[in-house]
This record gives sequence, C-alpha cells and structure tokens, in this order.
Amino acid sequence: MAWFRASSYIGKLAIKRTLSHSGSYAIRSQIFHLRSRCFRSTVFNPKQKMSPVPRSVPLSRLADNFLDGTSSVYLEELQRAWEADPNSVDESWDNFFRNFIGQASGPAGVSGQTIQESMRLMFLVRGYQVNGHLKSKLDPLGLEEREVPDELDPAFYGFTESDLDREFFIGVWSMSGFLSENRPVQTLRSILTRLEQSYCGSIGYEFMHIEEREKCNWLREKIETPTPMHYNKERRVLILDRLMWSTQFESFLATKMKTAKRFGLEGGETLIPGMKEMFDRAADLGVECICVGMSHRGRLNVLGNVFRKPLRQIFSEFDKNSKFEDESGLYTGTGDVKYHLGTSYDRPTRGGKRIHLSLVANPSHLEAVDPVVIGKTRAKQYFSDDLDRTKNMAVLIHGDGSFAGQGVVYETLHLSALPNYTTGGTIHVVVNNQVAFTTDPRAGRSSQYCTDVAKALNAPIFHVNGDDIEAVVHVCELAAQWRQTFHSDVVVDIVCYRRFGHNEIDEPFFTQPNMYKVIQKHPSALEIYKTKLLESGEVTEEDIDRMHKKVDSILNEEFMSSKDYVQQRRDWLSTNWRGFKSPEQLSRIRNTGFGTYVIDVVVFQILGVCPDVLKMVGRAITILPEDFKPHRAVKKVYEDRAKMIETGEGLDWAMGEALAFGTLLVEGKHVRLSGQDVERGTFSHRHAIVHDQETGKIYCPLDHIMENQNDEMFTVSNSSLSEFGVLGFELGYSMENPDAIVLWEAQFGDFSNGAQVIFDQFLSSGESKWLRQTGLVVLLPHGYDGQGPEHSSARLERFLQ
Repeated sequence: MAWFRASSYIGKLAIKRTLSHSGSYAIRSQIFHLRSRCFRSTVFNPKQKMSPVPRSVPLSRLADNFLDGTSSVYLEELQRAWEADPNSVDESWDNFFRNFIGQASGPAGVSGQTIQESMRLMFLVRGYQVNGHLKSKLDPLGLEEREVPDELDPAFYGFTESDLDREFFIGVWSMSGFLSENRPVQTLRSILTRLEQSYCGSIGYEFMHIEEREKCNWLREKIETPTPMHYNKERRVLILDRLMWSTQFESFLATKMKTAKRFGLEGGETLIPGMKEMFDRAADLGVECICVGMSHRGRLNVLGNVFRKPLRQIFSEFDKNSKFEDESGLYTGTGDVKYHLGTSYDRPTRGGKRIHLSLVANPSHLEAVDPVVIGKTRAKQYFSDDLDRTKNMAVLIHGDGSFAGQGVVYETLHLSALPNYTTGGTIHVVVNNQVAFTTDPRAGRSSQYCTDVAKALNAPIFHVNGDDIEAVVHVCELAAQWRQTFHSDVVVDIVCYRRFGHNEIDEPFFTQPNMYKVIQKHPSALEIYKTKLLESGEVTEEDIDRMHKKVDSILNEEFMSSKDYVQQRRDWLSTNWRGFKSPEQLSRIRNTGFGTYVIDVVVFQILGVCPDVLKMVGRAITILPEDFKPHRAVKKVYEDRAKMIETGEGLDWAMGEALAFGTLLVEGKHVRLSGQDVERGTFSHRHAIVHDQETGKIYCPLDHIMENQNDEMFTVSNSSLSEFGVLGFELGYSMENPDAIVLWEAQFGDFSNGAQVIFDQFLSSGESKWLRQTGLVVLLPHGYDGQGPEHSSARLERFLQ
C-alpha cells in the first residue's frame, strides 16, 4: 500500500512532466459519451505549436522518464528476477508480469497493452477513489462550484477517445474493487462508466485517507461492485411512506403553529427515513440499544417520527394553556423548550426486531451533548456486559456549522479509541444546510468540508445529496454496517438546505438572498421522489393520494386530541432513578461507606463499615506482587500505607480515598475515576496504578480485592488533555445507573473553567430543566503550596451559588 501511494504520487509528477515536455496544453470541455454519462477531458489546443503526445512503448523500450529516475531499470531487473523465479518477487508483481509478458495467447484487445498504460490506468482508477467526491453531485441547489481535479481526466494519463473501446486488464493488485484480481478484462469506456457511477453520482466517498488496507478494501468492494444500488418496489414504497411522514409533519406544524419556533426540518426531510433505515440495519446486525444526541434542528420530527413520542403530546407543548396533571408532592422543575427535550422508546424494526432508543436532552450549546451521549453509551455497555460493544451504539446528529466550529466535537472524536472511553464506534450524521444561522461556509470554516475534522480519526466520510432519498438511505445503512464491522467512527454528511430561516420567524433573505431565490423554486425531496416512482410505474397517483390522506388524517386526529391532553412532567424520568428524593425534599442518607474522606477508623465504623472489612480491604490494596519492582519512592508509600492499616493511625487523604473505593467494591458498587493524570495523582499522592521499573508492566491493587474481580469494576484512567469533553463523558456515564460512583478530577481545581458549559447546562440545571438526575462526583484539588492564586483556589464560590 505504501509503495502504491508513493508510485501514485511519482507517477502523477511523471505524467505532468511528460505533458510539459511535449508542449503546453489548455483545459476545456470535451464530452466523451459513455452511455448516459460523460466525463471532462484535457485536450490540446490546436492553435498552439506542440510536439505529438508520446505513445506508450513496450517494457524493452521503456525510457527512464517513466516514473522518473531509474524506474525502467528497476522494472527490467524485476522482470528478469521473475523470469528466473516467479516466487522471488511480490505476489502483485507476479500477477503483473503473468498478465503482460508474452501475451500472444491472450485476448487480442489486451495484447497491445503496455506496462506504461497499465500503470496509468491504475492511477486513473486511484484518482477516482481519492478525488471522485470532488466531481459528485452533492448540492441539491446546484450553487456550489468546485474545480474538477486533473486526476479525474483520462487525457491527463495519455488516453484519447480512440482508446475508449480498447480492452484493458487492471487486476494485478491485492486489493478490492477495480484493482482486485478477479475483475474481468474491460474496455476503458466501461471502466470510466463504472467509476463515474461509483464515485461521481449523488454520493461522494472519502476513505482513501484510511491507513488500514482491510478497511479500504471493504469500502471499495461496497462502492465499486458492478451491481448498482437498487431497491425493490416494497422497499421504495416504505421509503416513500417514511418520507411522506417526515414532510407532512413539518407542513402540518407550519399550518397549525404559524408563529411558533420549531426549527423545522424542511429541506432536510430525508434525515428521517435515513435514520429509520440506519436503525433497522443496526438492529439486524445485533444492536439492541441506540443512544442519540442532536441539536434542535428537526428534533421535533425525530421525536415524533423516529422515537414515537405521542404526537398529541408534542402538539400540546405548543399550547401555553396546556393542562398538567396535579403533581403535588413531586418535583416538577422549571421545564425547557420543547425542542430541547428527550425521550426513550422501544421501537419495532423492519426486520421484526425491537430496539431501545434514547434521545438525550440537549441545551442550546449545540454540540455539548456529544460527550454526554458517548459516556452514557459506555455505561450502558458496562451494565449490560456488552464486552464487544456491539449491542449498545451511539448516534450523534450535528449541524454543519457546529461540527466544524465547536471544539468539543474534536474532543469527543478523540475519545473514540481511548481504552476506557471507547464505545466501539459512533455514527455521526451531519444535517448540512450549507449555512449556519446566517454565516456562509466560507466564513465558518477553513476546510473544504465541514467534516474534515473527522479525517484525523481515519473515519470514512460519506457525503450525500439530501434530495436523493435512496442515496441517503444507502449511506445510512452502509454507516451501520461499517460501525458493526470495524467498531469505529463513521460520518454521514447529508448535504441539504434550510427552506426557511434559522427559525420559522427569521428572515433568511437578509443574508442569503441568492440561495433563497433558488430555494423558493426548488421542489421538495418528496416531490422529487414521487415523480421518480410515478415514472417507474411502481406507484400510482391513487396510491400517493391514499398515503397522503392517511398521514393527514392521523395528524389531525392527534392535534384534536392534544387539546385535552394532560401533560405529566415526569413522563420520561429514568426508571433507574425512581425513589430518589428531589431537591425540594430531604436527601436520603445511603449507608455506602463513602461520603467523606476519613482520617480515623472510628469514622468508618460510624459510617457502618465493619473494621474487619476495612482491614481486609486495606491489606489487599497495600500488597504488591513479589516479582513486581516498583519505584523506590512508591514502594515506601505502600509500606507506609500498610502500617496505617495495622496501627489504625495516621491515615492520610490518599489512603482514606483508597479504602472508600475498596469498601464500595466489596459492596458490589462500580467505581470509575477519570481525569488528567488521576492514576498517579497530580500531586503524586494517589498511585492507584503502579509501574514496574524494569518491565514497564502496570499493577492496580484495587483490581485485586476479591477473587475473579471484573477488571472494569474499578476503573481509574488518565484522560486525554480535555476538560469539556471528558467531564461531559463522565456526566453521561453517571446518568445511567445510581448504583455506581463516577468521579471526575480536575488536574487543578481551577481547570474546571474549561468545562463550564457542562457545569452550567447539565450538572447544575439538568434536573431542573429535564428531570435528569446524576450521581457525578467532582474532585477539584487545590492548596496553598506557593503556586499563586490560580492554582490555590478552585473558586468554589461558583459552585455554591
């Protein structure tokens, strides 16, 4: 793979040099008809005097300017070695020479093919694999202007129109797709047609930045297979029905709630059928629970059509005079706007299974929910023994502006492969309206795509035209397959538009007049798809009218029922947290042995921990294996701790903490501590993980209190250098189950500044707004140790307001 990449780069330079040596050339449009497709060609300007284009020559006459330098000599040596012993060269070269040396018995059309042409043809195929997305038709409005790279031009590689019907053999590499060994001989015309269909249609694939050959081969095989994407009549009717629900839901709200903000999905309605197909496919592949996070754009549509939140309840939330059940004695909180709320639902799938869906409540800080969802998913995996991380999955739905612009996205992405934070891959869906509130992309990001940040993770990115519903469905299903196959992140970028302003009472013509002139005349995705199915004869006007009336009838019935709907603010309170007192009631005292750090065994007895248990735990966490070689200073720390246990005197902070953790583990409680440098402790006080000074192996005494103890039951983990993302992750983790102690420790107390959004929007107000409870413990170490006011105060007054 490395050689191929290097040769590709050198080859392109050689081709450019060849063309430059033969005379200047100009770029203009020349159409080569390939059935219903065409491609742009580089042609020479006849008005300019130039030398003829060099033609390819057999290997024996190969000049050194091919691939530059002494490449021809190298190839000749390889050929001689292969002739003497085919096993002496790489398998790919063996295939190469077998198919090109002495081809008198081969197909007549292939016999004239030279090594130069073969290499150039492979560069052409690779050009489409790398850059084909730049020629794909992604913008439904047709406003985007992108320069098509020379690498997608056959003439750039020396091919002319006369070569279109020549047969070529290209299957000589141990790869998939066009460069696999089992592809038949094809004409250049058929190769180009298939490349255009694969890489330059409604889907733009970015995956050649991925370093693992296995993953690239998997995607090549999916993308380049000869059978084009096709759905039968039954699937198309289902897709039409789902798109109709998505579209009519927004139209109905626009009619009934004309002056209300709802942040509708008009222009991006294909998200709904795409999500449904993604969830159906994920369930088929073993997923049982999906945790979703998203901002407000289209949230009501997702709640109603994907999560099946009762439509009457959604409609009633628009009514300021809606009725509430008498909930005296229950904490009802302050509430929040309807497009911030979440819900959960057990959804039946197309394949006959059921999948649990959970939508996490989110504030107006659009991407702040990202790490919360990932942390909650990781907790679900722990508590359901999902060791392979295949049953619980996270899906995050982003906006294009926020995905490119908000740093917590990058923080969350970089948690994806860390041992104690990975969830086995997240599916990211970007609803790309091509405008962020009023900001054009050119002012909102420095990269070509809003998704370029994901390339740092080697995540594949599927850009898709939001008007092509079948293409949206296809990439959503493909994303689910990728996640379940490779357990890593994947991005679906749905390029659509926003039919109205940022909200329905906002005027978009103030800032995007040209775009909205086009949008005013642009048909909806539903209209486009209806036309397609009518033309194919798969549905009739009567079928469409019947479906439309059915959806409209249900929406009207639910709207009428909403007038008498009695809302219950505690409808979606998590079952795991039932029984816990509200902030307006007295806190229940739980006899857990934890609640304060201790310096005396008597305090442990008061808290209900048996002294014998304390000593058992204390001895277990102060013993290191006999063959373990700790640092001499760490060895003394553990010897001092052993004395504390035997004498019961002099217990310090770190020992009290370790005993608290240990006794909780004995009680069967899950303990998780995360943050920057928490394994050793910023002040070198904890040493929860000890390193062998000779072998580098690590040992965690708290993992060895009981026999056959689950390694993850006690988790202490140095985090990435992040506060916002990691605190959000731990908060999400703590929300899943109250029978666990989840702790986040700042490196210094004042470092909590970097996570202020999580403190303000989730930790301090989450229960008030959304009735979401959490048991998160925050440690903010600080002290007067001569390091100035910044490191000497955690600014606790902010947390006591």
